[in-house]
Amino acid sequence: MPIYKIINSEGGTAIHVWKIEESLAQLKEGLELTENSINRMNGMKSELHQKGFLSVRNLLVHAGYEDVNLRYNEYGKPLLNNGKHISITHSFEFAAILISDREAGVDIEKNREKIVNIQHRFVNTEVDSLSDEDLVKQLTVIWGAKESMYKTYPYGGLSFHDHIGINPFLFADGRSSGRVIFGDWKREYEIKFEFFKEGFTLVYAIEKDR
Repeated sequence: MPIYKIINSEGGTAIHVWKIEESLAQLKEGLELTENSINRMNGMKSELHQKGFLSVRNLLVHAGYEDVNLRYNEYGKPLLNNGKHISITHSFEFAAILISDREAGVDIEKNREKIVNIQHRFVNTEVDSLSDEDLVKQLTVIWGAKESMYKTYPYGGLSFHDHIGINPFLFADGRSSGRVIFGDWKREYEIKFEFFKEGFTLVYAIEKDR
């Protein structure tokens, strides 16, 4: 079953997760892709990226949309033609889309040791709450939360390190909160996360009521 799970959350938010187990040919079956999408996919050198791209299009269909309903703004932010908010992610054998009535973002990351070596690029005030226990998972939640919040910003120039923050969290709670502050853009977010047994972390951010 390619649908790994569906998560329903506040703000009319639904996350559809796909575990990629099919061949390229199987993923293409029954899909109606726009010419732009075909050109984008054909320009991808990695079969892994092509599979992620097609899995996202299958998730769109599963959520009641088609490829033609999806477009991107000049900064690469995905948009739906009905005005709902959408966020897209894929990593290795997982892909997910988030559709919401609010500004929201989603990220899936594989838990990998190399994140420890790049933490200085995205960890700011969060460093005070880090511990040595499960450091990779802590850092992956922080990265995923910041990536999710980053995806809600419709323009360029945002810095994970300087403009996005996440409050301390406990794994057992599966939630936190965060913020984006950049010029006139000031937003607060609910952050939720969970760990997949396959060694991946799913994080999503939903804008709080203003």
